[in-house]
Amino acid sequence: MKKEFAVIGLGRFGSSVCKELFRLGHDVLAIDQDEEKVQDVLTIATHTAIANATDEKALQSLGIRNFEYVVVAIGDDIQSSILCTLLLKELGVKKVWAKAQSYYHQRVLEKIGADRVVRPERDMGMRMAHHLVSENIVDYIELSSEYSILELKATDKLHQRSLIDLDIRAKYGCTVLGIKKMDELNISPKPTDHVEKGDILIVLGHNRDLKKFEDTGM
Repeated sequence: MKKEFAVIGLGRFGSSVCKELFRLGHDVLAIDQDEEKVQDVLTIATHTAIANATDEKALQSLGIRNFEYVVVAIGDDIQSSILCTLLLKELGVKKVWAKAQSYYHQRVLEKIGADRVVRPERDMGMRMAHHLVSENIVDYIELSSEYSILELKATDKLHQRSLIDLDIRAKYGCTVLGIKKMDELNISPKPTDHVEKGDILIVLGHNRDLKKFEDTGM
């Protein structure tokens, strides 16, 4: 289903968001006050606008309240990021996702009503750290300070064993959400499904339990 998105701030992060949303077939309005940045995204956005996103009248003239999702991707100007997010919520935008530069920036954005706050540099750093620590970790998604989802590469220890035999939930307190076999993804696998060496297990759990499973179960 096609959706309408507005992306405010066309630095590297905002431009990447525009490009991927457009590639996925959605309508994208790309906004920045820098004309050169707007010119750079003409081929990866449905519509573009040169505007100051901290100006309430400018946002109203763009019909911003008609967008279900607005991404505030403003970079180093924290004050503009906060003011823009506040204005969007006051104008009635249903879902505002915002990029934060730091923990305190994130806290402020959450306090003023941002529906989702992302910190790309921190998230990528955490993923890289997990990759460096364990060769079995393919990907890492932090759900909260205590819970995460790991994509783990199955080792010889799991080869040709069924999920019921491995009994991962009872032994480690983790839930197997899916199994990737080459290009196929098995969502909600059955207890009788077998794991082969090299398969990717998508596992949800408390960070402590995931660590235990990674260290002793893999």
